[in-house]
Formats: sequence, structure tokens, C-alpha cells
Amino acid sequence: MTTPAQQEEPPKLPDYVLDPDAVLKDININWRYGNAPDYSRTREFFEQTKRNTHPASSLPSLVENLVKNWEIEASHKLSLSEWRTISSPQQYTFRVNGGVPQSGEHMLKVGTYNAIIDTPNQYYCPVASGFDGSHKIFKSMMPTFAWEVLEVYSGPPKVVFRWRHWGVMKGDYEGVNEKGEEVRVKAHGGAIEIEGVAVAEVNEKLQIEGVEVFFDPMGIFKEMLKEEGK
Repeated sequence: MTTPAQQEEPPKLPDYVLDPDAVLKDININWRYGNAPDYSRTREFFEQTKRNTHPASSLPSLVENLVKNWEIEASHKLSLSEWRTISSPQQYTFRVNGGVPQSGEHMLKVGTYNAIIDTPNQYYCPVASGFDGSHKIFKSMMPTFAWEVLEVYSGPPKVVFRWRHWGVMKGDYEGVNEKGEEVRVKAHGGAIEIEGVAVAEVNEKLQIEGVEVFFDPMGIFKEMLKEEGK
């Protein structure tokens, strides 16, 4: 008969699914701008305006923390070998709305905004902006852009979940469109909010092997213009 002492303990969960800022504590990292970024304002805005409070260690909480740490690494860690939230640089892929899967190296080159808004339109052209340019455009418009999990429909190894991304349009939007023309939209001071669904394949360590995002890529621009009735 197996005694309680002989029973196997459940596997310990990795820190990047328990703490949304786990990877910010990593040492000896080649950070994009020299140091670990400061997410304190975004986390404060998140706590003030989120829709849901997921119980600690619940599946929605684990997924939310994983994605937040993945975003930090994708935006700020220059070496894929230092991303702890992905299974391996060779295996990891990212794609949008059924498009061609892209590698981590592609995301490092173009940036997270351009990896997600990958098709030029009448308000924005990812080719014209680049990594630094895209972050400057959207961060100038929205100093904080919070993210949360709304619902999780299935657990590992294929995690399907609905998400929300939101901020406040405090600054003017200034970008370049598909024709190379400058586009400016006056700040309306109201909320900008988009939602979507994602499907993430994860391994036994809850590291991402591949993720696909489904959402309306024009959603953020529609939100920019809503106060003008356009």
C-alpha cells in the first residue's frame, strides 16, 4: 500500500505562469534597451480597469501570466535563446488569422505590433514603421496597453482562449499608410479596446510551441476613429 509520503508530488509550475512579471527578474539578459523594462504603469492600469479577477493558479490565471511574460520577452529580449516562455527557437511559430506561420526571428526583426498587424492598410503600414517605429507610434497614442484573458475554452496541450487588449487614446495617432502617406488622428481621450481568440500549443513545461491569433486587424483603427463617427 502506498503511503502519503510515497506518493509523487504534483509537478511544480514554472514561475512564468504564476507571476506576470517573472521574466523581468531574469539576470544576465541582453535587453533591447539595456535594462529590463518597467511595466508598473501598465500593471496598475490593468488592476484598475480589468474585467476579471482570476483565482491564483486557475487555468485562466496561468494562461494570462504565460502570455504576459511571452510579450515581455518578444518585445524586450534580443536573443531567442533567452526566451523562457517558448519551447525552442527552432520550433516556435506565430501566425495571424490563418496566415503563414512566422518564426521568432521574424518577430524580433519586425516587432510585436507588426507581427500582429502584418498587412498594410489606409492607416498603417508595417513595412514603413519597423520595430522601433511601430512601438513609438502606438505607445505615444496609448502610454499603457493592458491585456487580459476573458475565457479559456480548453487546457493544455492546445489552449484556446478569448482575450481583451485595451488602453486610453491620450496622444494623437501619427503613422504612415499603405501608400506612404502620413496619417494623423486626433486623440479622443477615450478607450481603445479590441478582443480576439488565440490558440496556443504548449509542451509539458507550459512553454509555447506555436500560437495563432484571430482578431480584426482593423479593430484598433476603428476604435481610434469612433469618437469622430467614422
